[in-house]
Amino acid sequence: MKTRILIVDDEVDALDLMEELFQKNGYETYTARNGVQALKIIREQEPDIVISDIVMPEMDGMKLLEAVSKEYPDISMIMITAHGTIETAVEAMKKGAKDYILKPLRLDEILTKVKNNAELKALMRENQYLREKLSEKYGLGNIVGKNKKMQELFNLIQDVARTSSTVLIRGESGTGKELIANAIHFNSDRVNKPFIKINCGVLAENLLESELFGHEKGAFTGAIKSKPGRFELADGGTIFLDEIGDISPNMQLKLLRVLQEGEFERVGGTETKKVDVRIIAATNRNLEEAMKEGAFRQDLYYRLNVIPIEVPPLRERKDDIPLLIEHFLNKFNQAFNKNIQGVDEEAMRCLQTYHWPGNIRELENLLERAVVLNKTGLLTVKDFPPYVVNAEPENSIPVNLDRPLTELVDEYEKQIILVALRENNFNKLRTAEKLGIHRSTFMSKLKKYGIN
Repeated sequence: MKTRILIVDDEVDALDLMEELFQKNGYETYTARNGVQALKIIREQEPDIVISDIVMPEMDGMKLLEAVSKEYPDISMIMITAHGTIETAVEAMKKGAKDYILKPLRLDEILTKVKNNAELKALMRENQYLREKLSEKYGLGNIVGKNKKMQELFNLIQDVARTSSTVLIRGESGTGKELIANAIHFNSDRVNKPFIKINCGVLAENLLESELFGHEKGAFTGAIKSKPGRFELADGGTIFLDEIGDISPNMQLKLLRVLQEGEFERVGGTETKKVDVRIIAATNRNLEEAMKEGAFRQDLYYRLNVIPIEVPPLRERKDDIPLLIEHFLNKFNQAFNKNIQGVDEEAMRCLQTYHWPGNIRELENLLERAVVLNKTGLLTVKDFPPYVVNAEPENSIPVNLDRPLTELVDEYEKQIILVALRENNFNKLRTAEKLGIHRSTFMSKLKKYGIN
C-alpha cells in the first residue's frame, strides 16, 4: 500500500516541485492551494501525511494544523515556513506538527523527513495490527463455553478487567487458568503495556528471585552483567505468576513486599525499584490447606485473593464438550491442512461420558492426535484411546441385586463422596459443608471407604 501525501501550498512552483519529487519516489500525491481545499481532500481521502505551508490565503497552515490535529490525530503534519523563525516552528510542534521544513526548499531534506514519517506510520499500523491479533488470540473470545458456570465466569472477567485489583485464579491443572489471565489483561486499560508471564513452580528459589526482581553484575557466579527482572519489565502492565502455591516461604515474604509497597531491590543491589504492576496469580493447590500446614503465608494469601476466580473442571461443564471439539477441530484443520468434518455420534457419546482428569488440555491433546492420524475425514471411536472409549459414566455404579442392600448403599455413598470431593477441589471441610454433614462424620466416612 502506497503512502499517500497531501501537499498544501499557494505557490504553484513549490507545489509542482514537491509533487514530482514524491511521485518519482513511489508516493501517491494530492495537492491543494489553501487550507479550505486541503480539508476537503483530507475528509475525502484521509492521506497519511500532510505537508503544508504556513502562510496561505483563506485558511493558513496553523489553522489547518489545528483542525487536522483535532479531527484526524493519526495524520502526520509537516509544516513549511519561509520565515525560518524558531518560534514559529516551536508553536507548530506544540499544536501537533510532527516536523517542519524551512524555505528555500531542499529536496533531500524534504524526502528524508517524509521517509522518516512514512516509516513511523507503517510501524504504527503494524503495531496496531499486532495488537489486534494479540487481542484476537488472547481475548475473551478465545475462551469457549456456553455452560452457566462459564457465562458467570465471562461476566466476572469483564468486570475484573476494568480494575487494577489483584486476581487469584484457581482451578485444576489443564482448565485454562492462563487463558483467563490473558483475557483479563487484553480486556484491561493496560492492554498496550507489557504482559509478562512466569511459572513459579519450575524454578529453584534463587533463580526465581533473580527472574522476578533482576540482579546486579557480580551478584552471584555467572552474573556477568546487570539484568532487569520480570517486575521491571512489566512496569505499567500486568505480571502473571503461575503456580504461585509452589513458592518458598522466603520468596513469599519478598513477594508480599511488592504487593504491599510496589517496591523491591535486585539481587545483589541496594537501589529500591518502584513499579506499577497488576498481579494475576494462579494455582491448582489448596491454599487454605497449605496455610493450615504453615506452607503458605496467610497475609500473602489475603493480598493475592482480592478477587478470586474459580475455573470449573471440564467434568462440571460437559455440555461445552461439543463446542470445544468444534473449536479445536477448526484450529487443527488449519494448522495441519486437514479437513476433518467432525465427530460421529458414538465417539461424541464416549467423549461426553469420560471424566477428563486432565481437563481441557487433555481434550485438546487427544483431538490433535486424532486429527493428525485420521484419514477418513470423520473422527470415530477408533481415533481415541480405549480408556476414553470404554469409560464408565462417572456417577454410575453397576447394580448387582445378588448383593445386600447395605453394600449397594455404601458403594453409592462412596461414589457421591468422591464426586463431591472432586467438585470442591478435594477440600474436606468445604465438601462436608456441601454434603450437609459434620466434619468429624465426614472424616469417619473417608476412613470407612478408604478414601485418601
